[in-house]
Amino acid sequence: MSILSFDKPFGIELWPIFDSFAAKATHGAFIPSEFEFVAGKLPLSTLEPVLYSIAAYYFIVFGGYYFIKKLELKPLVLNTLFSAHNLFLTSASLVLLTLMVEQLVPIIYHHGLFYAICNTKAWTQELVTLYYLNYLIKFVEFIDTFFLVVKQKKLTFLHTYHHGATALLCYTQLVGVTSISWVPISLNLGVHVVMYWYYFLASRGIRVWWKEWVTRFQIMQFVLDLGFVYFASYQKFAYTYFEDVLPYCGDCAGTMLAAVSGCAILSSYLVLFIAFYIEVYRKQGKKSRYVKKVRGGVAAKVNEYVLLEDKQLASGASSRSSSPVTRNLRSRKA
Repeated sequence: MSILSFDKPFGIELWPIFDSFAAKATHGAFIPSEFEFVAGKLPLSTLEPVLYSIAAYYFIVFGGYYFIKKLELKPLVLNTLFSAHNLFLTSASLVLLTLMVEQLVPIIYHHGLFYAICNTKAWTQELVTLYYLNYLIKFVEFIDTFFLVVKQKKLTFLHTYHHGATALLCYTQLVGVTSISWVPISLNLGVHVVMYWYYFLASRGIRVWWKEWVTRFQIMQFVLDLGFVYFASYQKFAYTYFEDVLPYCGDCAGTMLAAVSGCAILSSYLVLFIAFYIEVYRKQGKKSRYVKKVRGGVAAKVNEYVLLEDKQLASGASSRSSSPVTRNLRSRKA
């Protein structure tokens, strides 16, 4: 029986199993252990097709949304396809996350956290393979918005911006060779396991109590992301431009463009998700409680007047001698 250890965090080696399965499933077209990221030789490995793909995404989304409204087409349900889409994404996210944990635990244990996020040797062949697969999945996630369009659901700025920006972010980090990539990617995969599982359950008509926690997990994810990314970016800036002025631990792997774009996009995510959380779960929650309170107060007043009226009727008072408020309430009651 295999024993759990820092070199084998799951007791068995999962990478050889994944390697063999992927090779057989693709008939040798994709062998993870032999994969090498070479810009220009792989799909979506250069900036031009990435930008075209993101532009096409926005054109289809907003153009499709406009024409569906213009033609007054009926919303499509597509629950079966939506369920399959979400089940695939939650499963793929779990597989990639598990494989990444297997690679990261030994690196962090033997070399430390700073090595894992900043050293060029932490940019391993296995992790780069997983980074690229995760990057391709970001384009599959565009389908999330297509479902919203055909279902005629409201499109929010956060949703549409987030998908396009994430694909661009993953590209910049992949070509920028940022060893810290595993931090935002692994956290994002963990959130997506939960999020797409929630969407899958919802598509099957299963309601869960932890819906609000999906957004909370996303916010916590970006807080952790920025803590690591700001730290690594500071190391790079201090080492590159202020070596004799600022204290630092050492240089961090990756290009300056990757560092700047990572900080900018992740910061925008945090701001937008916090605003979304406040709008959906706080303001609406307060509004709902206020409405219930007002309704409860009105109901109490109505009951008070109805009881007063009943007492008057019981004592023989005529409806003509009742107060205008009482007569009004009696007509409403009728």
